[in-house]
Formats: sequence, structure tokens, C-alpha cells
Amino acid sequence: MIYLNGDFMPIEEARVPVLDRGFIFGDGVYEVIPVYSRRPFRLAEHLRRLQHSLDGIRLANPHSDEEWSALLGRIVAGNAGEDQSLYLHVTRGVARRDHAFPEDTAATVFIMSNPLLVPPQELLATGIPAVTAADNRWLRCDIKAISLLPNVLLRQMAVDAGARETILLRDGFMTEGAASNIFVLKDGVLLTPPKNHLMLPGITYDIVLEIAVARGIRHEIRTVSEHELRTAQEILLTSSTKEILPVTRLDGRPVGDGRPGAAFALLHRLYQDYKERVMRGNGSPF
Repeated sequence: MIYLNGDFMPIEEARVPVLDRGFIFGDGVYEVIPVYSRRPFRLAEHLRRLQHSLDGIRLANPHSDEEWSALLGRIVAGNAGEDQSLYLHVTRGVARRDHAFPEDTAATVFIMSNPLLVPPQELLATGIPAVTAADNRWLRCDIKAISLLPNVLLRQMAVDAGARETILLRDGFMTEGAASNIFVLKDGVLLTPPKNHLMLPGITYDIVLEIAVARGIRHEIRTVSEHELRTAQEILLTSSTKEILPVTRLDGRPVGDGRPGAAFALLHRLYQDYKERVMRGNGSPF
């Protein structure tokens, strides 16, 4: 069951006019929210990021947080599976084709659910290969826009190379992955770039940093050079659906000793503990 512009229906029945600005211009934003045991995870933070994206494209939020929560709850209830991945998508709506914003056009709102497939144990045990590429995207990567063609092409580079992710470099520094945030362990310190217009502010990125602060894990939020990436002892990938994954090969060469390291093992365990405590409501997550 999906939601589209006020109606709940099977996805096979959903239709969007061809003049929707999401279809014509990619004029819209989206969010992906993991659901564990039928409870959306970090929902307030995801809705805050949605608002940031809507503000970034100057599109009024069609719903309050309470309304979003109710709609998402109905989608979770209407689909099978205790663990789900919610996708919500807001465009500027239907209007004649003109680059300028239309006046008095209702936004298109679409929500669907897919099974949440967290990384299998064997992938956690071996890690994943990644490749690098120049970050040729636009300069507002902090907006979670539906116009994802650059990310699609960059991610396909990884697929073509038999890898799982493309790590992006701009002017000699690491920004993020094509569909993830990136941490590196260098000389015993966990490094990650600061939030800015060149990267998406990840929800799991935030959790890893919260864990690092709470547990006294040495870390720095600063620019990370290409050299530091390529000589890192560990590289970690984070996203809402992949959680935390170790990158064990980069451009065909082993990262560290080519196996998931101690920093990954610690952060993965602490993340799983954090997630369980949050979803069970057992007091402080730390």
C-alpha cells in the first residue's frame, strides 16, 4: 500500500501526471526512513532534514510533523514486515512546463514502503570494495533532491568495477559516498568531514558522532584529504539503510590489512546497542 496525494492505494494503481515538475525537472525532495519493529527510527531527525531540503528548494511543507507521523504510521501498518524502509517524496506539483515556479500549485506527496534489508553478516565479516571518483555534482548536496542523476552515474561506476560504493573527491578532499557518508580511521583517530553544502547531513553520521562523544572515542570533524583516505587504517560507510559497513578495498587495494578493523567492530556493536535501546525506550541510549 502506498500514499499519493490524499489517497491510500496499491502501488499498481498509482498515477502521476506527466506534467508533474518532479517528472519534468526533478523539482522535488525526498527522505528515506528505516523502520524497526514497526517503529520509524529517528523520525524527528528525518523530518527535520526533510524541512531543510524543502527550505532549500523554497517549497512549503505540505504537512506538519504530526501529519507526517500519522501518514507514515498508516503506511507501516498497511505493509508486511516488522522492519521496513519508508520512502517519502515531495515535488512542486503539476503545472505547464516553465522553469519559473508556478503559482498556487499543490505539491505532489508520495509515500511507499519497501522491506528493510540490513547488511548480511557475511558482508560485515568481509567488508565491501569501493572505488573513488571526482565529485562532479552540484554545490547543494545538503539538499536531499530527487534529481539524482549524478549520484546514479557515480554509483554505477562502482557497480561496473565490481564494487559497492563510490567515494567522492573534490579538490583533493573527500566529501562523501554516492549514497552514503564516510568515516576514516587515521593514526587511531576517527575522521569525517563537517556538514556543509558539499555533503548530505546523514542521520547515521550523526549517531556515530554521538556515540563517539558519549564513549570517549577519539574523533575529529574536519576536512579529510585524499591522502588520508588512501592511507587510512579503516574506512567506514554509513547510511540509514546500510547502517555501518567497513570498506576493506579501495580502488583495488586493501584498506589496512584488508579486513574489518577494531574501530568498525566497536562502532557497529555500539550502534546496534543504541538502536535497540532507542526502539525499546529503555532510558538513555548511551
